[in-house]
Amino acid sequence: MKLSIVVPVYNEKNTIEKILGEIKAVEGLDREIIVVDDASTDGTTDILKRLEKEHPDVRFFYKEKNRGKGHTLKVGFEHTTGDYVIVQDADLEYDPNDYHKLIRALDEHHAQVIYGSRFSGSYEDMSTLHYIGNKVLTIITNLFFGVMLTDMETCYKLMPGEFVRKVNIKSDRFDFEPEITAKILKSGLKIREVPISYRGRTHSEGKKITWRDGIHALLTLIKYRFLD
Repeated sequence: MKLSIVVPVYNEKNTIEKILGEIKAVEGLDREIIVVDDASTDGTTDILKRLEKEHPDVRFFYKEKNRGKGHTLKVGFEHTTGDYVIVQDADLEYDPNDYHKLIRALDEHHAQVIYGSRFSGSYEDMSTLHYIGNKVLTIITNLFFGVMLTDMETCYKLMPGEFVRKVNIKSDRFDFEPEITAKILKSGLKIREVPISYRGRTHSEGKKITWRDGIHALLTLIKYRFLD
C-alpha cells in the first residue's frame, strides 16, 4: 500500500525541518511526501526552498496567496497518487510513528477510513478551551450522523486516495475537518478510531486555531448535515 502524506505549511520556520525529518524516519512505508506552503511570511518559504534541494524525493508546492489550511490541503490532495492519504501538520503536535497504527487498523477494524483519536490515546498540553471545543464538536457530529467518534477534529485521518482526489472540498480554513468528516460519512464510508499520541502547543508557540474557528466548524457541520 502506498501512503501519500500531505503537509500543509504556514509560518512554521521553527518546526518544518524537524517534522520532515520525523516523517522520513518512519520505516517500513511505501510513501510519497507532498509539502504545500500557504504563502508563508516568516521565512518558512526560504527554508522549504533549501529543503527541496536536499530532499529530491519530496514534492514541494508554493502558493502565491494565503488561503488557509483547507485550501492548502485541496492543492496537496490534487497531487497525491497513493492508495491512502493522511495529513501531517507541521507543528510537531502529532507523531508520524503513529502511521503504522492507523494502517494496521484498516484490516483489524474492516473499515475504509481510520481516525487517530487523541482522547483515547495520550495527550498533553491541550488547553481547556481547545479540549471543550473538540469534545462539543465531536458530540454534535455523533448526534448528526449517528456515529460514536471520540475525536472528529483530529488531524490524523487515513482516507482512501480515490475518495480524497474526487471529493469537492469547499472549506478554505480549519472548517475542513468537519466538512471532510461529513462527506466521508454521507458517502457511506465506515470510520474507525485508534489511539494516538498528541502534544499540544500554545498560541505563543504558533498555534493558529481560535474559538472563532470552532464556531465556523459548528456551522459547517450544520451545513453539510442538513443543507448540502
